[in-house]
Amino acid sequence: MAKKLIGSLKLQVKAGQANPSPPVGPALGQRGINIMEFCKAFNAKTQDMEPGAPCPTVISYYQDKSFTMEIKTPPASYYLKKAAKLSSGSKTPGRATAGSVTVAQVKEIAEAKMKDLNANSVEGAMQIILGSARSMGIEVK
Repeated sequence: MAKKLIGSLKLQVKAGQANPSPPVGPALGQRGINIMEFCKAFNAKTQDMEPGAPCPTVISYYQDKSFTMEIKTPPASYYLKKAAKLSSGSKTPGRATAGSVTVAQVKEIAEAKMKDLNANSVEGAMQIILGSARSMGIEVK
């Protein structure tokens, strides 16, 4: 018999740094999910990623207190800020530029994000990343 799905929740946890403290602990605890089991599994799955990279995670939990998790790639804004060596985007995007990235960097980001983007080709994925860069006030050279 298949497990009965109770629900799912989305969290953004830093790679390799899941611990029972807030916001992870309370979000999982009130749904009856074993917090330490999640932390160990998440940290094991993200150990090959860059430590501290924010990872959007979708956790589906079942009636028998078990869970499954899907870890996605870090957001495009994280990669863009890292490539442009910025701490944050422009305060007035469209008017002031916060930094710049090269076309090669945009292509690299698009290839890294390809599995999570709604694009059929790398060129299409690059257009999505370019839109994110524009909304952050990052120009492409």
